[in-house]
Amino acid sequence: MAILQAGQEPLVDLGQFLVPFGRFLRRSESRHALERYATGLLSGTGRKTASEIGRSLPGTNGQHLQEFLTRTEWDPQEMDQIRVEHMRSHACVGDGVLILDDTGFAKKGTASVGVGRQYSGTLGRVDNCQVLVTAHYVDRVFDWPVTARLYLPEGWVQDEVRRKKAHVPKSVVFKTKGEIGLELVNWSLQVQIPFRAVVVDAGYGDQPSLLDGLVALKMPHIAAVSSSLRFRLAESVDQDQGDPLPPPYGGQGRPKKATTLKERIPTVEAQELIEKLPPEVWQRVAWRNGTKGPLIKEFARVEVFRSGYRGAHLPVRGWLVGERPVSRSDRKQELKYYFAWKLDELSLEELVELAHIRWVIERFYQDAKGEFGLDHYEGRLWTGFHRHVALVMLAHCYLTLRQSYGADTIEQGPPGQGQSQSTLSLAPGRGFPPKGKKKYGRPSQSGS
Repeated sequence: MAILQAGQEPLVDLGQFLVPFGRFLRRSESRHALERYATGLLSGTGRKTASEIGRSLPGTNGQHLQEFLTRTEWDPQEMDQIRVEHMRSHACVGDGVLILDDTGFAKKGTASVGVGRQYSGTLGRVDNCQVLVTAHYVDRVFDWPVTARLYLPEGWVQDEVRRKKAHVPKSVVFKTKGEIGLELVNWSLQVQIPFRAVVVDAGYGDQPSLLDGLVALKMPHIAAVSSSLRFRLAESVDQDQGDPLPPPYGGQGRPKKATTLKERIPTVEAQELIEKLPPEVWQRVAWRNGTKGPLIKEFARVEVFRSGYRGAHLPVRGWLVGERPVSRSDRKQELKYYFAWKLDELSLEELVELAHIRWVIERFYQDAKGEFGLDHYEGRLWTGFHRHVALVMLAHCYLTLRQSYGADTIEQGPPGQGQSQSTLSLAPGRGFPPKGKKKYGRPSQSGS
């Protein structure tokens, strides 16, 4: 994303954009701090912290901005909701998907809320860091961040001293990243974001609480999964005839107990299922253009059932998709796997395109950290951390609208106040969702 690089003076269209967000700020000083902080995030200031922004911009100082982050009464989730409603009106053509992922912030010390030695996919290792779980919306034209929540490690949840110092609310209990992700999905549904499926990577695809929750919501999804995750071949389940009729009971000993499907049909690891597929089912798919040309790999799929705790059979039928490089010499190192549920109407090419739409959220992380200072927050408090994140997402959405339509459209306000919904056609399309004749969709009834 090409960043605006705001100067010291207030941006007129930014002020207009921020008007709805100032309604839940009682004091004019707080509304002024909102504008100054947002301008600072958009400026060329090296470190996007309250103190640095306060030193760089006139009309404010670090103390005022720090008070805005930590002491002023306002709810970052309320800001997220107003922003989402604004983006839903201005930057949404529907039929989109919701991407769940997380990003890590390397930290020193032990006082910053949620910090600890934990795995970060961003860092690619276990390190001292914070981890932020986020939801991101994408359709064939637009993409923008929805909301986010800090992952609080179990050690933090149980440490009353650290919780008190970081002002962690008493209502916050330990939840896995998958459980946090499911909360973000539910929140996104409540604010009526029109997404038709959820896309997650392997860190979430291996968490039953998330996938089971998506099934309960009847929400189609495709999840990257690890090679060791176990499934049952749908063909074997379909052909299972159960136990034969037992012989007449002779009256001695216990009657023979019938076996269960779990006992009759063993689970198989994803890697083994994919490796056994015949060569003719593999096909080359190019899902988008990269910096060095089309991204092409080979893919195949097989119909399976998910398995539950200790191999229990789940009535969750979907597609296990395998991905491998075209070059035979690279296949051992780069095999990947995906599980898709309630997306039966999509072709293999369309499933591949959907699974790989995650690059959009990676680009957001790059922009949000490199340009907006997502990882620059130096405070230690729960509230300040989430407010900084909400403000970064606010600045990012402002720039998304400005780059799509120009300053004039932002000043006009939402549709119904001078802007026609047809304005959405001015933005360039990204070629998504899949271009096939059939569209994926959220089913009206549950099924296996």
